[in-house]
Amino acid sequence: MTQSSPPRHAVVIGGSLSGLLAAAVLAEYTTVTVIDADPLPEGPAPRRGLPQARHTHLLWSGGARAIERILPGITDDWTAAGAIRRSLPTDLVTKTAQGWIPRVGEKQFNISCSRDLLDSVIRARVTGLKGISTLQRSRVRALEGTAARVTGVLVDTPEEEGRLLTADLVIDASGRGSRARTWLQALGVTGIRQAEVDSGLVYATRIFEAPAGAHEMGFPIVNVQSDPRVPVPGRTATIVPIENGQWQATLSGTRGGQPTGDPDRFIPFAKDIRDPIVGELLEGKKPLTDVAVTQGTANRRIYFERAELPDGFIAVGDSVATFNPLYGQGMTVAAQGLLALRALIRRKGLAHPGFGREAQRAIAPLVSTAWELATSQDILYPGATGMKPRAGTGALNAYVNRLMTGATTDEALTAALFKVLTMSSAPTHWLQPSVVWHVLRASDRGALTAPPLTAAERAVAGLGPAGPAAPVGTDPAEPADRAAPAEPADRVGTDPADPVGPADPVGQAR
Repeated sequence: MTQSSPPRHAVVIGGSLSGLLAAAVLAEYTTVTVIDADPLPEGPAPRRGLPQARHTHLLWSGGARAIERILPGITDDWTAAGAIRRSLPTDLVTKTAQGWIPRVGEKQFNISCSRDLLDSVIRARVTGLKGISTLQRSRVRALEGTAARVTGVLVDTPEEEGRLLTADLVIDASGRGSRARTWLQALGVTGIRQAEVDSGLVYATRIFEAPAGAHEMGFPIVNVQSDPRVPVPGRTATIVPIENGQWQATLSGTRGGQPTGDPDRFIPFAKDIRDPIVGELLEGKKPLTDVAVTQGTANRRIYFERAELPDGFIAVGDSVATFNPLYGQGMTVAAQGLLALRALIRRKGLAHPGFGREAQRAIAPLVSTAWELATSQDILYPGATGMKPRAGTGALNAYVNRLMTGATTDEALTAALFKVLTMSSAPTHWLQPSVVWHVLRASDRGALTAPPLTAAERAVAGLGPAGPAAPVGTDPAEPADRAAPAEPADRVGTDPADPVGPADPVGQAR
């Protein structure tokens, strides 16, 4: 094929968030068929292929901006459907490993809602685009082609087994359960290496009815993180206000400290971690669901970019790498990787020889940064298995720990923390001279000693007055003015090929 004979048809395997965004990117250039093993819901309903959707999800501003660039206006669509745009850290009460983060004026933001709602809005937009069709209740059996070029897929549909669907490009977005390595090996492709780091993390989630008036007042996200520096199982607890006046509460624990599906143990678990605030907030609240438990949350990466992949094939999203959901990387890394794919298409065109391999290499830096940051933390927990951190990781972690300590008292470091945490800038932002200057002077002197909930927030949640939470002369109960000038909340036009990734988790997300 040449530039004068562009691809006529592309296949996307998987109606996941990354699959739908891939279809939206490709629809500018070719017709697209999205294949999914399950029926795609019409609205915000569970999808069988996404069991982790039951747990809390926070879409960071870095990911929201990336999706907005692919689907302009999607943020307004989310909020119109019931999602909540939250200012960070103004609308966040979080205890990191180093302490409570002050609720200063907006530095970044996130989108808070159920994963079902988030996906449904994207699905409605993408399936309505010209040139995109879906093949549901259908499973891909194999790739068609050779080790040099993929030319389509064999798919079992409700009407026909082994149907050949030809394609000029096949994108695998089938997620954690991807069979791409097996399919490629059947074509004679070798040397596809895989790595894994597993902390044994288990999630347990339950939805509660929020207290009357909590949503109207903009009740914050509340989160207590673990401290991987301490050699005990890492346990966390998070409440995220979502649509329909609900609180979605998720607990997590690494090997030896996992939560269970026992509803009677849910709140006691939340009260027994580094700070009991999440359990105290949930006490007496009406549960709306049973406890949903998910295991199998290991970080897993497949190094497609290092193999001699055939032309006409690309893997994206969770098919390339899955991360411990605690770090909230998955959706954002996938969306930013697809922006990198779009940039490559615009520069070279889909018919460019070796396009698939170039695309895989363009996605790799985004994955690598997130991978290093997630696995360097997870391997520290007792019983964690997998590859050890690279030489020099200890020094980097010491610097990051000092930065995060400073973020509890120095607004400049709070801004730097959230710029990287939300994947709005690369971690190299932390090495800029202005940030290093503040890190060298970092201290926890004057840090908050209790959750910075306002008196009104404590009252609506049914909690008593707070005790002293900070040194004399400060009022930890009052967050900064929401209208305070924000540090530039990152560039909407950020180069999508820049490596990005989070620092430490603020809450469960994928």
